Amino acid sequence: MGALVTLDLPDDSPMLGLPWIITFGPLGDGDEWEPVVCGPYERPHALALAEAVVAEEQLMAVVEPLVPALTPEEIRSEIAAAQLAAEDEAARLDEADLYGDFEDVIDEELELAAEREPEPQPANPPSAEEVHAGFARIATLLAARGA
Repeated sequence: MGALVTLDLPDDSPMLGLPWIITFGPLGDGDEWEPVVCGPYERPHALALAEAVVAEEQLMAVVEPLVPALTPEEIRSEIAAAQLAAEDEAARLDEADLYGDFEDVIDEELELAAEREPEPQPANPPSAEEVHAGFARIATLLAARGA
């Protein structure tokens, strides 16, 4: 079983209505290949497709919104926000190292939790027709944003 990473958003987040992409890549350090980016999809379709793939393969799937930037300034703003988030994450990790390396303990806890909990089954992926209908809705959404 692989890993799925996505944003945990509140139910009223405007990001939920954006198109979403899935980036599939290697899960482990030993496997090196170029990530595969798929989409855009509506968020429920992206999540279901990603779950279906990682349920059967040792892959990492990152499901994230596709932010339709219209100007270089909007793109620079998104880049700056991503850089700031990366700096914050690096600082948080550096701070955590002050207290030692607890990866082994965490791995053991995860293994014990996995033994206790039944493996979740992925949601049924959407049909090709449902994905095509989602494409049409995304195209309408993007066209309205550009108007």
